[in-house]
Amino acid sequence: MKKIFMVCFVTLAVFLIQACGVDENSLVVGMECDYAPFNWTTSDDTAEPVSGTNYYCDGYDMMIARQLAASLGRELVVRQVAWEGLIPALLSGEIDVIIAGMSPTPERAETVLFTDAYYVSAQVFVVQSGSTYAQAETLDDFAGARVIAQLGTLQDRLIPQIPDVVHRGALETYASLVTEVLSGASDALIAEWPVALSITQTNPSLTWVDLGEAGFILEASDVSVSIALRQADVALQVDINEILAAISLETRQSWMQDALERQGD
Repeated sequence: MKKIFMVCFVTLAVFLIQACGVDENSLVVGMECDYAPFNWTTSDDTAEPVSGTNYYCDGYDMMIARQLAASLGRELVVRQVAWEGLIPALLSGEIDVIIAGMSPTPERAETVLFTDAYYVSAQVFVVQSGSTYAQAETLDDFAGARVIAQLGTLQDRLIPQIPDVVHRGALETYASLVTEVLSGASDALIAEWPVALSITQTNPSLTWVDLGEAGFILEASDVSVSIALRQADVALQVDINEILAAISLETRQSWMQDALERQGD
């Protein structure tokens, strides 16, 4: 009877581990692969292969992911997940961590566990270069503007701070947001500075506007991006924080600059 019980217990344990996608030999990272310069798809096979596809993923997030996997002694596995599906994929065990330019907002922290920040940047506007908004210096200069942002993001929640703003319906991808501004359907989109720089590098008719202290009222979490884990993975959080602490500010800035240059190729 004891042997039968033990066999059943081991079988159940193996089943549960497999069902939850737990594998101590790999680090399964979820990201959009559509949020340059943090992450984007490419046919360049020097980048990281995306699990289950015939293409690759590159970007600043990939450089962070590679560093983590190497330091943890795990094989890196990248899975492409739509933005709205990232946290559900984490909680279901489909992925181990989210490295996707995600801000550690209090609302998200109720569901997932965040590491220390691995990048800090400003929130800026992307507008048409010839528009009056390109010369904006304060939020008041955007009064009455039609402004848009990505669905389910901090940027979309910042829009109501603009006086008399026309808050356009959020969209799922930055490609669609850029089309909105290029077509004139929206006057501006809000993005993190590296994303805005990437957009304007590939769309010369657009420019980015940083209002600095005359811009949005922001919390520290609003300008930070962190890695998300399941709330039970406290030990992994400690390990990752130690790895991140060993990556200097100069190295992080260099990695972001490299990502911006590669994405622009």
